Amino acid sequence: MDFFAAQQSESEASHEVDDSFPDSLRDPILRKVQFSTISRIDNLVDHIFEKFKQDFYPGEHVTVILDDGNRLNGTIREKTKFPELVRPDGTIERKAFARYFVSLTSRPDEEALVDGDHLVRDRKTFTKQMLRSFLKNSLNRESWLGAPWQVKDKLAAQYRINTQVPDELHYDKQKAQNQLTRTMKKAEANGSLVNSFSQYNHPPLVELRPKGHKGKITQHDIEIARQQQYMHIHQTLSGNQSTGYPQGVLTPSDQQYFHVINSHPAYHLIASKGQLKTPPLPPIKYPIEDLEVPPMRNVAPRPAMKYLSDNGPCSSKAAEGAGSGIQMESVGALLETWDTLNVYCEVFVLDSFTFDDYIEALQFTSEDVQCELLVEVHCAVLKKLVNHEKDLNGQVQITLPTVLQEETDDESSRHGSSSEPTPTPEPEVKPRTTRSSMAKIEAAELKAQVAIDAKLHRGAEIDQCVKGYNWRYRLRKRDFCNGRWIVVVVGLLNLYTATSRFRKICDEILIQLAPLNMGAKEETAISQYAKLDINLRVKILQFLCMLSLETQAIRGYMEDCTSQMTQFRKEKVEAQRTRKAALEELKILHEERKTLQPEATSPIPQLEQLEEMEDLKVEEPDEGEDEDVVMESEDEEPVQQRSLRRANDRAAERKRKLEEERDRKEKAEADKAKKPTKQARQLEKVLKKIDDMMERIKDCEEEVATLDNDLRESDCPRTRVLGKDRFWNRYYWFERNAMPYAGLPSSSTANAGYANACLWVQGPDKIEREGFIELREEEQVKYRNAFGVGVTDRKMIEEGQTHTFTAYEWGYYDDPDQLDQLIAWLDVRGEREIKLRKELQAQRNKINIHMEKRKLYLTRHDKEKSDSTEPATRISTRTKIYVDPIGHRCMNWKNTTARAELGHIHSEPERGPKKGIARVTTKKSTVEDEGRQTRASNRLGKPLTRQGNRYNF
Repeated sequence: MDFFAAQQSESEASHEVDDSFPDSLRDPILRKVQFSTISRIDNLVDHIFEKFKQDFYPGEHVTVILDDGNRLNGTIREKTKFPELVRPDGTIERKAFARYFVSLTSRPDEEALVDGDHLVRDRKTFTKQMLRSFLKNSLNRESWLGAPWQVKDKLAAQYRINTQVPDELHYDKQKAQNQLTRTMKKAEANGSLVNSFSQYNHPPLVELRPKGHKGKITQHDIEIARQQQYMHIHQTLSGNQSTGYPQGVLTPSDQQYFHVINSHPAYHLIASKGQLKTPPLPPIKYPIEDLEVPPMRNVAPRPAMKYLSDNGPCSSKAAEGAGSGIQMESVGALLETWDTLNVYCEVFVLDSFTFDDYIEALQFTSEDVQCELLVEVHCAVLKKLVNHEKDLNGQVQITLPTVLQEETDDESSRHGSSSEPTPTPEPEVKPRTTRSSMAKIEAAELKAQVAIDAKLHRGAEIDQCVKGYNWRYRLRKRDFCNGRWIVVVVGLLNLYTATSRFRKICDEILIQLAPLNMGAKEETAISQYAKLDINLRVKILQFLCMLSLETQAIRGYMEDCTSQMTQFRKEKVEAQRTRKAALEELKILHEERKTLQPEATSPIPQLEQLEEMEDLKVEEPDEGEDEDVVMESEDEEPVQQRSLRRANDRAAERKRKLEEERDRKEKAEADKAKKPTKQARQLEKVLKKIDDMMERIKDCEEEVATLDNDLRESDCPRTRVLGKDRFWNRYYWFERNAMPYAGLPSSSTANAGYANACLWVQGPDKIEREGFIELREEEQVKYRNAFGVGVTDRKMIEEGQTHTFTAYEWGYYDDPDQLDQLIAWLDVRGEREIKLRKELQAQRNKINIHMEKRKLYLTRHDKEKSDSTEPATRISTRTKIYVDPIGHRCMNWKNTTARAELGHIHSEPERGPKKGIARVTTKKSTVEDEGRQTRASNRLGKPLTRQGNRYNF
């Protein structure tokens, strides 16, 4: 069917629907919808259908329902309408109704006089679908918003319906009225403008733009409109009846308090002395934007932070890291590299280590002694960049920049051992020298000299100090002994100087590792690394970690963790369902117990505790209760912080119930010693089922807690932020996801009991700082007028003595008391701070525990260091010099993971296992010890999670 055939078919169907529509309803319905302003056709259909559903008209075929229930068909001959009667006091005496004379079809000589309640139509004669089709074919309207519906001219002439549109429904009048309404609403919202004439039916203001006019409004039109409106208001104030306002609206004493605003085309009146009361502002619904919350007076500022760097952002407060040599821009890199190495420690085959030991290892300097932590982290990351020579022929796992010099060297190294003799070059014939050729030669020599002078370092020469043995070959052979891993780092840095992204940082490091005033030897790079400060060392590690994230090993680990998290979620849902079903079954058993033992009316204490726990997990605490009960987060279950209201009464009640339960058991045991009855035997079976069900519920809860912890540890793709405060500072607790709270339990420094144990604060980034804090001058003036202080001044006042101004500035909290003060400082009326406060309260107990363990670990080491009066002893051998580790905490760290899985550490050459000694290649999963057999493994056959269960360090 083509377009025209479809159009004809649609037209025929439409005419068929129109012909079936009752003729008696056409006239009243068309008069009703004429000039209607209901915008949607569906709403108009619903309105008309409800209006005419119980209204009938002469000539309509209906069914009469008699009092005895009989139904007779007939036709309405006459309709009489009776109006509504109202008493003097305003009450309704009689509602409006209509009566109909109906000629009965089966009784031609009889008529029925009935009201609308005894009449019904045939269902097929008047439906919404038919009414919609009829109205759609009978009405049209203009395209502007709010245009009235109009009956088509042909139908209007047929039924003699007025087609003159009222003046108030014209486009210009509607436009002016809408503009006046918007202005009134805006004035009421501001609380200062009052439209004094809204209660009188004054004519709407004239729209300056006529209908269909697309040109611009001229200044002459504006002046004419202002004069007309001014005359209209002046006549109103004078009491002129022609304006439509009653005389004496404003008395002479009232008129002196009003003046006209000429700044807007729609004029309003302002009450100068508050004669007209403005409506009260609606109450603010919190939470709102944090910086729009009014500042609270006489409130303690945020607790002071500590700075790890040597140079803090606040000159008024000395940094705790003074003298450490750490720059503020290096703090972010230190946290980034430490987090990466600990999150992916299983991929790098490393023991986890604390942040304090990591800082000390990067500051360790000695030409005779190697810090195992410092060397192992570099070698472990380097091994992921290039495979071993026996693994896929040493395939490179990262994308290298294109360097013609390296390709030329590779080609020369491959063809240098060829057995073909090198042809003797022919003697050069010196060309004739002219002035132009001499100038070209001098220019070339000058260009070469400039290139030599522009040389910044000897990184390429150190990389190629052994011909045909560059960084790639060293890395394939794992040539890391005696500090030669530093030569590999020099070669990598020299390669990436060709990229614009890493050129600046690589040149900065190579100037120190391969200076021009020293020889191009391996010993130069090794000796120079011992002199590097911590800022350049952490930049090297940051560069290597960024390269390692491109490798297939890291990406495959992320994919395995993602699939494992999906499996954990499914297991958690199944465990929760099992627990819920067990609770329902426990309730049924309790009811059965009460029927068998009616004297035991008190409920089971364990069941009541389970129900209370279920309520705590489902119900959300109010703002006043969030200091007592910790909200449930995605990581942890609810933790009770302080005693609840009526805690003593509840404890006494719980103690009484436990005593009753103890007495019940003793009585049951005494009765058991006697000859048990049939009811007693049934009761004993029920009680045994109850105990079994309680154990089952307990196992389900432990399973859910284990799965929650596994989900937290497997969430490794990104570091999750706890939240942001009112000034857009970000708060991090790095143990929150992707790692155990205290590091790997098999680590050599697991006795420390913590990993980082600090709450870190990062300043706002550039976009947030420029958009919300460093406002433009006019915005600062508005904010200062609204709150009495600017945003920057408010930041300086409310943050106290310490601040972070940019995203490169970091501070931290390491004291539980400061954490409590920070939680109290957060304002729950703000959108960001209420979320941050919830997260801090959820993690508060764990953060406090690890902060205390960090203090104990550092204090214990300082005490051991002070008690050691003898100097550090050194034991010299042919290969190494061992140092007493008392003076440095980082010397206690050993890479036990590499020794267990590889048989040696990363910096040592690979060696086969000794005869008669079976090397351990796999670690027994702690999950099996816990009795869980449903843990999936990764591609290597190892469990993905660090511990498989919760550890209390």
